[in-house]
This record gives sequence, C-alpha cells and structure tokens, in this order.
Amino acid sequence: MRIGIFTDTYPPFINGVSTSIQMLENALRKKGHKVFIVTVNPEDMSYHFEDNGRIIRIPGIPTGIYDYRLTTFYPIKAVNKIKDWNLDIIHSQTEFGIGTFARVIGKQLDIPVVHTYHTMYEDYVHYITKGYFDKSSKKIVEYLTKFYCDKTIEELIVPTKKTYDLFKEKYKYDRNVHIIPTGIEIERFYKEKLEVSKLEAKRKVLNLKENDVVLLFVGRVAQEKSIDFLIENHVSLLKKNKNCKLIIVGDGPDLEKYKDLAKKYKIDSKVIFTGKVPWEEVPVYYNIADIFVTASHTETQGLTVIEAMAASLPVVALDDESFRNVVIDSLTGYLFKNKKEYIDKMSELISDKDKRKMMGSQARINAETYSSKYFAERVLSVYKLALKGRPLKKNKTFFSRLKNTFKRGIHGK
Repeated sequence: MRIGIFTDTYPPFINGVSTSIQMLENALRKKGHKVFIVTVNPEDMSYHFEDNGRIIRIPGIPTGIYDYRLTTFYPIKAVNKIKDWNLDIIHSQTEFGIGTFARVIGKQLDIPVVHTYHTMYEDYVHYITKGYFDKSSKKIVEYLTKFYCDKTIEELIVPTKKTYDLFKEKYKYDRNVHIIPTGIEIERFYKEKLEVSKLEAKRKVLNLKENDVVLLFVGRVAQEKSIDFLIENHVSLLKKNKNCKLIIVGDGPDLEKYKDLAKKYKIDSKVIFTGKVPWEEVPVYYNIADIFVTASHTETQGLTVIEAMAASLPVVALDDESFRNVVIDSLTGYLFKNKKEYIDKMSELISDKDKRKMMGSQARINAETYSSKYFAERVLSVYKLALKGRPLKKNKTFFSRLKNTFKRGIHGK
C-alpha cells in the first residue's frame, strides 16, 4: 500500500503527535508498505524534499503557540510530486494547514482520506483568546472540527473513548469513529535497553541520592497540565518523606511561573526542572524515576503514561477518562479524584518499595498492548475500510518509465 501521511508536526519537532506519527511510519514500513510524508518546514520559509523525495517540507508561518507553524502554501511542485507518489490512501493528522492540503489533494486526485483527531481544541482556546470570548470561540472550534471531520474524510480515528464521546455525544457525529489508542515503540523505554553508565551519569547530574524517591512528570509545561497541583502537593509529601524529589521534564510557556511557585513554597531544591530535553534522552529520565505522576485533565490519551509503564513505573494519575483505559487502579498504579486521594496514594507508594516494584512490573506487561506493531495493524484495518471497492495502485512513475523504455527498444530510439 502507498500511504501519504500529512501532518503539521514531524521530527525534529518533538511532541506526542510527532512521536506517534514517526512510530506509525516506522511500523508501516516494517510491514512492507511505502510511506510518504508531507509536513511543515519547522525552521524557515524554504521549501524542499528530503530522503530521496519521500518527505516534502512546505513553508510554514509561526502561530505563536509553542513552536507550531501553520502553512497555507501549496506549491505546484509539491502537488506534482504527490501525483508521482501515486498514493492509495491519505492519512491526515491535523485539521488545519497541512490537513487542509490533504483534503484538497484527496479530492483532486480521488484518494480517500483517513483522519486522526489528536487534540481537544476546546481545552486550548485560551491560548488564542486570552480569556476573552471563550464561549463563542469554542463554538467556532466545534463548527470547524465537525466540518473537517465530517464532510471531507472517509474514516475518523480517535485515540480514546473520551474523544469518541466528544464526537458522538456532543458533536452528534453520525459516521464511523474508530477508537485506536496511539501506540509507542515501547522497547526504547525498557531499562535493559539503556546503558547503566548513562543512568548513573544522569542521576549524578541531577544530584539524586541513592535513597531519594523520584517522582516524574514528562510533558509540556503549561497551564492545562496542572503542574501547579503537583508542586503544591509536593509540600505535603515532603512532610512525610524528606527524600522525595519531583522531576519535571519538558518546556513550555509556564516554566518560569512554576519555578517561582516552587521557590514560593521553599521546595525548589526538591523540584527539578530539566527544560526541553532531546528525544533520545527521554527514556533515561523514566528509568531513573520511581513513580510517574500527572494531574492533567486535557489529554486525549496521555502517551507519556504508556511510556512510563513501558519503563516499569507505577503511574499515579488524575481519574480522567483519558487515563482510565490505560491505568488499572490498584494494579498498575492509582487514579485519584482530589488532593487528599493524591497525597494518600502517593504517600503509600513512596513508603512501600515492594508495592512500587509489583505495580511497575504489571505496568510493563500492560504496556505491551500499546506496541507500535498492534497500532499499525489496527490503523491498516481502517485504511482497508476506506479503500473498500478500490484496487490498490501500482507505482505509475515506475511503470510509465518501464513502458517508455520498452517502446524505445522496439523503435530503436
């Protein structure tokens, strides 16, 4: 199958969507499929090909939201190149920018479009409105989401029941919605895959002592992640265990605010902010930690939770629908509803090393169900549904060249 993935975010840009796309791409290629990428140039306004023309980068304008760029440029060179790819299916990973381009190409070239809805946009409206016109802005978001996900695609994929309910119950979406939890390359988070010297070096850099119990959060450092909840409640945890440290891995608009909050509570020596870290180093942080924590209520799935489980960490997460399908309460970790439950369950795990080990072992077993292999297989089943009744295409470019060569041979030209 010849598959075109259209996305506004792709490595070297690092976030959950970018990681999941690269993982899907690798898994599909391992299965023998041809995968092509259309994405934004994250650095400047130039347009170019990469990887022998398998990746097209289109100029994008900075949006002001983190490092995201949005493109409205659809060069004819890109269109012609995509024609040469002779795609069977287009998999759009964004509603706007490159996502719009995916829908235009799909219509022009009669290629079915499958779309994955990654982001609960209503939770991010405040970045644009700054608190003004939130209600009307959310209605606009709802209208645009329903338009892009209903009128312009063949099949819709969502990562969780929470997102499924958004479309079915709130948006009254009456077409197929496939719940496919995003997979990860779980093997890269296994402790045995990492050099012991790297783990020891990282502990030394972070000034972690042998008897420290390390709590870890990985993600964007922003309001919707509720990192203030983790910092404020760390004060109570320290009263019961002074060797408890919280590491916050990631960057974002509220990094300095949360650093100041830790100073305000006089626990800045017990709360470590790493800032942005390279993608290849992330598994090291999981494997120097003892417990993964999150109080975020805006996730569509929470890939960092699965990454933590793959690294054999018990997870303590907000009792949100995004996490209920991943964290099995009292088996792979705990779900909490309020401050008291968080402190009680965290205190129990901090003081009980055997329980942490037992839950961590079970977490790793459960993480297997989110492997890239199973994820790719489920996505392929949706592709086949979108392609139902359509024959797979051959590479026209290759066969046209072969045909021309044959003709030249016959006519002696």
